[in-house]
Amino acid sequence: MPKPLIGITTRNGKDSDGHPLTALQHSYLNAIVQAGGVPIPIPSMLKEEDFLDVYSRLDGILFSGGGDVSIKYFNGSDHPRIGEVDNGRDTTEITLMRTAVNDGKPILGICRGAQVMNVALGGTLYTHIPAQLKGALDHDYPGDLRRVIVHPVNVDETTRSAEIFGETLLNVNSLHHQGLKDIAPSLRVAGHAPDGLVEVVEIPDHPYAVAVQWHPEWLTDQPAMQRLFKSFVDAAEK
Repeated sequence: MPKPLIGITTRNGKDSDGHPLTALQHSYLNAIVQAGGVPIPIPSMLKEEDFLDVYSRLDGILFSGGGDVSIKYFNGSDHPRIGEVDNGRDTTEITLMRTAVNDGKPILGICRGAQVMNVALGGTLYTHIPAQLKGALDHDYPGDLRRVIVHPVNVDETTRSAEIFGETLLNVNSLHHQGLKDIAPSLRVAGHAPDGLVEVVEIPDHPYAVAVQWHPEWLTDQPAMQRLFKSFVDAAEK
């Protein structure tokens, strides 16, 4: 049987000479390969008809981490820390998210991907957690600490996510300054950080739609994170 094709969203950037490029960290690719899938990067500079054509050939889609979602999509509060906003990427990913939700195509959201899921379905974000969530932990660790465990996540034992992870207490990294605020009506909260910030959401009536606020692709030495990627790829294979 052919391995499932897993689309992964990408970011726009520039090389050292200033030329535009499409970028994706290998950690996402490796996690999908390790779980038995074939990763297919989705350039966010494509026209809608073209990225939807790519989407139609995929068995599942992973929404990767990256810059901030534009506040225009959720009427968010402006803040000086908002950065790396890419309207082209926002448009591509919000369209892909809504399409995958409607089609029942397996979805895994990671960090920004969790935020895109919430915004695409009608939720809002904290645009800078330290300024807007009282008693918040430090969630914005620098990129060179991607493998450092920062805080636990408590997963609701009654959720699909608990079944996927096989555990209800996870130890995770943290590399974000924005977070889920008002949760979209179709989402179920499945896990929290100790400060109350939502860390896991899922769509109960969808074949497979789970999103996490941390970066499990850097923690694939943990059995719980291996199970997350494996369950996603397995769902895409059905």
